Amino acid sequence: MLSKKFQIKCDERGFDERGLTPSIKIKRGFTLMEVLVAIFLITVGVLGAMALVNQTTTFTQGTSSRLVAAYLAQEGIEIVRNIRDSNFLKIHKGEAGVNWDTGLTGCTGGCEADYNDSVLISADRYLKIDAGFYNYDSGENTPFKRKIIITPDTDILKVSVEVSWQERGRSHQVTAQENLYQWWY
Repeated sequence: MLSKKFQIKCDERGFDERGLTPSIKIKRGFTLMEVLVAIFLITVGVLGAMALVNQTTTFTQGTSSRLVAAYLAQEGIEIVRNIRDSNFLKIHKGEAGVNWDTGLTGCTGGCEADYNDSVLISADRYLKIDAGFYNYDSGENTPFKRKIIITPDTDILKVSVEVSWQERGRSHQVTAQENLYQWWY
């Protein structure tokens, strides 16, 4: 027989005075299966969020390196254009022995130059960064190499600049190309 505490008055249909079906069994917590399912769902959610953060970080680093490489390739073309234009100014001033392509025709195998250089030299070094500027002489080493290749043709210099780097064990490369013409006669 149940103690007075657990005796429940029911009508003929089996409902108590509140209209609820009585139950002697009192549910006090979660079952083991419910706890395991909840832990599994929380684990899957946390791991998914961590994977998303990791992929976003990797993508951001790769995009940043590609952007820097594209700017370095464009700068390589600007360096060649600057040397060509400086040659035109020397010709205009009447300097002897200067042609529009002086200093630019010996780079079929690849050359390098900083922005303030007036000639291209044959080398294969890593660029350095110093106070936000890339150069070959001072600063911290970077993973970037820039190779300027110039193929001379009649009144045309075919300029190709390749910037390469290693990231996460993979090789990457960005190439920019442009034709420079003898526009000053």
